[in-house]
Amino acid sequence: MRTELVTTLKRKATEIIADLESDQDPVLITQHGRPAAYLMAVEAFETLNRRLGMLEGIARGERAVEDGRIVTHAEAKKRMARWLK
Repeated sequence: MRTELVTTLKRKATEIIADLESDQDPVLITQHGRPAAYLMAVEAFETLNRRLGMLEGIARGERAVEDGRIVTHAEAKKRMARWLK
């Protein structure tokens, strides 16, 4: 992963953004020697958000099973049929 100073980002924003489009690798932006932000291509950000959404859904399902909030397949079909009407 590439690291750039915030001052470099200010001076070379167009170049850095163009590089993002070609290699899709995020850029770590530092300020005063510390990590301040990540800059990433829109497509990579959207993919990351989709994956995170799937993982959150799986985690909710696992918690539901642990809490005993489960139904049979037949009951789930009946609920879906009512919901889709």
